[in-house]
Amino acid sequence: MGENTKTKNQKQTTFKPLWLIISIIALVVVLLLPTPDSLPFMAKGALAILLFAVILWVTEAVTYPVSSTMVVALIILLVGFSPVGDLTKELGNPQANGHVLKGDDIMGTGNALKLAFSGFSSSAVALVAAALFLATAMKITNLHKRLALLVLSVVGNKTKNIVIGTILVAIALAFFVPSATARAGAVIPILLGMIAAFGVSKQSKLGGLLVMTAVQAVSIWNVGIKTAAAQNIVAINFINAKLGVDVSWGQWFLYAAPWSIIMSIALYFIMLKVMPPEQKEISGGKELVKKQLNELGPITGKEWRLIVISLLLLIFWATEKILHPIDSSSIILIALAIMLTPKIGIMSWKEAEKQIPWGTVIVFGVGISLGNVLLQTGAAQWLSDKTFGLIGLDNYPIVVTIALISLFNILIHLGFASATSLASALIPVFISLTSTLHLGDQSIGFVLIQQFVISFGFLLPVSSPQAMLAYGTETFTVKDFLKTGVPITVLGYILVVVFSFTYWHWLGLV
Repeated sequence: MGENTKTKNQKQTTFKPLWLIISIIALVVVLLLPTPDSLPFMAKGALAILLFAVILWVTEAVTYPVSSTMVVALIILLVGFSPVGDLTKELGNPQANGHVLKGDDIMGTGNALKLAFSGFSSSAVALVAAALFLATAMKITNLHKRLALLVLSVVGNKTKNIVIGTILVAIALAFFVPSATARAGAVIPILLGMIAAFGVSKQSKLGGLLVMTAVQAVSIWNVGIKTAAAQNIVAINFINAKLGVDVSWGQWFLYAAPWSIIMSIALYFIMLKVMPPEQKEISGGKELVKKQLNELGPITGKEWRLIVISLLLLIFWATEKILHPIDSSSIILIALAIMLTPKIGIMSWKEAEKQIPWGTVIVFGVGISLGNVLLQTGAAQWLSDKTFGLIGLDNYPIVVTIALISLFNILIHLGFASATSLASALIPVFISLTSTLHLGDQSIGFVLIQQFVISFGFLLPVSSPQAMLAYGTETFTVKDFLKTGVPITVLGYILVVVFSFTYWHWLGLV
């Protein structure tokens, strides 16, 4: 769902031995440090694994799937050979060879293995995997490209209108393509074709304007729609497991879509102000788009079936908990079964499996597993108490707390190329922070808002896979991206704070 962190070639060559060695040293150092009385040994091991994983994620010393297998191995070893302590409440009296484990008994690698793979038993992983199939179906049928071309064919030749069309494409695709990378991959080639066809340089302001607008709009709608990005599903999984609330698609949309709508309008003015194009219109641009549409030919039977399935999927998502009790994961799995059914479906298993980024599923499942380990061992609570708790956040009003933690969230995102990994590391800590600050009924809203902020990634190309995809087109520099990203991030942050004491407060979220 948009968490493929690099291009294919980059994935094949990612290996930084120095950073791998540093991550191992950091792991060993944490394990050798004296264990505080308030920190169970198993929790200390979990924190060591977290530090190891964060260094690998931030530096991309190895690929994300490889780092995930390393994390699994460390959970098995460090948790497996740790005393059980007080985990019986969380784990339901773990057993080894029929013996109920208590107190100083060793957890055992079998029980640790269950923890290491606990993320894969989550319904969230099923949703992500099924969503990857949906994105693949869009790619196989070219439906996402047709939708993008249809929108751009309507807006005309004027540069300002093409910017509007680019934003509208990103919004429309966010409802139907649950992958930020796939959405960016659908519209950016079309924009590059328009630029190249009329002799405009890729390094022109117009080229940078259109491509950056596309990717920033994609990121903005990662916030607005629950199923638009994998990191949202990570957060929902933890909120459901630890706070006992399942935020439906419609509830998420009610909370976040107004923010994304305002940001989309602001994006139009910010981009034209910061990256004013050299020309006011692309002569013949509309004709070029229509030509590409004609090359796609008439809508095929498979496309019609995918359109019907996608619309029904959207309707069932939007009416979850209103007209029916079926959860988001179950809905998309039913849709997947129909898409794979011979004759009436869209694609065969062989067609799909070649294009599914299976590493994304592995990263996602292990990320949830690591979060579960942090929560169940008490590591997340201890980390929350010793960091945020010590700076006296419990003395501030909830809006001030949201403002401070959101700022921290934005800054730490600068080091992460994957919002899914960031959510896996931070959401368990934020959930524990709600206990530290005694937020009570405001806990869900606080964690949800921090998840919105985790999806920002507007400042640097390395902050999201879709931005890296756009950066690879060589239409803009890092400096250009930062120039547009700073005002977008500042406005987004201000809106989060304003919404916290107005709109979200009126809805009872905080």
